[in-house]
Amino acid sequence: MNDKKRKALKAAGYRVGDVGDFLGLSAEERELVELRAAVSAAVRERRTERNLTQVELAELLQSSQSRVAKIEAGSGDVSLDLMFRSLFAVGGRAADVLKKHSTRRPAGGGRLPAKKKKTLASAAH
Repeated sequence: MNDKKRKALKAAGYRVGDVGDFLGLSAEERELVELRAAVSAAVRERRTERNLTQVELAELLQSSQSRVAKIEAGSGDVSLDLMFRSLFAVGGRAADVLKKHSTRRPAGGGRLPAKKKKTLASAAH
């Protein structure tokens, strides 16, 4: 959404944000959603590059076409383990996802500052 439209909506009394704002997601939950989206996009991209159908990928995974569709949709009921196994089965690498995932982050990295860890020495004082 461009800035002009965003400002007009705010002036009209609308709240403007993203899906995470709407759902009230924590920073950790946002990261998980973004990771799932990056993995699912990478699986689909690699599968289509190799000219595989969802059925053919399902056979490689000893799974079903509907499960592959859920993997590619980033469905929450598919484990990250299966999503990554799917990526590796189509020739993908973790680096593919990390590259995609790191480009999706908002300016400033989208991370909260690290909390100081308590040590035994600091706890004693």
